[in-house]
Amino acid sequence: MMLSPKMSWTLAALALAAALAGCDAPRDPGFQGWVEADMIFVSPDEFGRVTKLNVREGDEVKAGSQLYAVDDDMQQADLNQNKATLANAQQSYDRALSLSKTGAGTQATLDAALSALRVAEAHVVTSQTRVARRIGFAPVSGTVQQIYFREGETVAAQRPVLSIMPPGNMKVRFYVPEPELPKLAVGDEVRVTCDNCAGDLTAKIYFVSTSAEYTPPVIYSLDERNKLVYLIQARPSRPDALRVGQPISVFLNAKTPVADKR
Repeated sequence: MMLSPKMSWTLAALALAAALAGCDAPRDPGFQGWVEADMIFVSPDEFGRVTKLNVREGDEVKAGSQLYAVDDDMQQADLNQNKATLANAQQSYDRALSLSKTGAGTQATLDAALSALRVAEAHVVTSQTRVARRIGFAPVSGTVQQIYFREGETVAAQRPVLSIMPPGNMKVRFYVPEPELPKLAVGDEVRVTCDNCAGDLTAKIYFVSTSAEYTPPVIYSLDERNKLVYLIQARPSRPDALRVGQPISVFLNAKTPVADKR
């Protein structure tokens, strides 16, 4: 069917209007951020040399599994000494008890011997605990993120031998300017995107900063630079799909078109 010139011009005008309306539709520029995690650091109580390492970086571990062992020579020596002291204290107590039964010993002597025995027993338990804690066990289930000391290296007291990342400790961090802050609240769900990631990633906000700060240098958005912003943290719904340190973009409205980054 042939269209009249007037009808053709009308359809063309409508098409142009629709195109212009599409161009004017608000597009969500998103907010730049990155992925972080709260690591669990596993360390010995006392310094020593790592004698055994049972895991490698990237290994999945279960809570309670053995991770490493540190030499226990000094702890074993202390345990043996306290066991000898306990044996002497036991003999002294037995002797005092025997004399007390025959009337040749005093109650004060028996009480002193019993007290010394209890102290010696406590020292043995403490030494046994020190020996047992030379083996490091996983306090939680997760992935071995980094190993700081290898077999043969000496680790100081309270210095971590390795770190574990539980899946639930993964988080995304991003900053929003003050005008956008009223749009966010704890419990809100946001959309997360990253290079070559799945298109259905989301995260739930669990922290909204109450104090403003300047845009951190790792955020390169020209729109946000040199402005006061607020830190937002959210837990991803699929932490296994993200990696620590990975740059991400966060969008508040999943239905808003994403702005062209070109």
